[in-house]
Amino acid sequence: MKAGEVITSTQNPKIKSLLALEKPRERRRQQLFIVEGKKEIEMALSAGYKIGNLFYCVDIFPERDLTSLGIEDKLLVPITKELFDKIAVRENSGGVIAVAEMKTHRLQEIRLSGHPLALVLESVEKPGNLGAILRTSDAAGVDAVILCDPQTDFYNPNVVRSSLGCIFTQQIAAATSAETIEWLKKNNIRIYCTYLQASKPYDEVDFTVPAAIIMGTEATGLSDVWLSNTESNIIIPMHGKIDSMNVSTAAAVVVFEALRQRKSK
Repeated sequence: MKAGEVITSTQNPKIKSLLALEKPRERRRQQLFIVEGKKEIEMALSAGYKIGNLFYCVDIFPERDLTSLGIEDKLLVPITKELFDKIAVRENSGGVIAVAEMKTHRLQEIRLSGHPLALVLESVEKPGNLGAILRTSDAAGVDAVILCDPQTDFYNPNVVRSSLGCIFTQQIAAATSAETIEWLKKNNIRIYCTYLQASKPYDEVDFTVPAAIIMGTEATGLSDVWLSNTESNIIIPMHGKIDSMNVSTAAAVVVFEALRQRKSK
């Protein structure tokens, strides 16, 4: 392993380039994003992502772990602990940050199982919610997570962080709501919309068929295009004083009900 000179300043061009990727516009322009943590970087590599510069703290990250990652020597960038603490987004990331190339995520690239279950999110705004939903999707074995008319992007650093790397384990796609509805119907996947005014409890619908669970935002819910194309609108009954859940919690409740039905069939 032949790493370069240890970097100490945020004014270094490589560090400036890394920090710029915290901005959505810059991520889109460069088609690059940030991955923090050895486990997450390994998951990205396993999923076929191409890694560029890898920044590692010489006081934290063991040299033997650099070797195991298999990154070219010319891409290894050693930095001081003081600098690493300034640029790291998450805590306890183990002293390593990588830059990775984005992939395209089209509906047509999704490979469906014989009995698909998809999770569709319309206009999700908070990166932490999207990351948590990706973890739920991974745990439940959902076929795909589809973002419609997104307000955040899959490669937001907080999505990567909060998903614990599950962004790399899931089939994901971004499309308009209209494109997604057409794709679901083409694949004979029933549409179930979560909706506050629905009268059918979520555990009374049949999730044993090929199904897509559609979630909107807490503030505005789903748009009319979804409500006019649904097989059934469903609701999670509330027994307290509030009328809605956090979208990531609601997604977990409905997804695992679908999984329960499928296992008991």
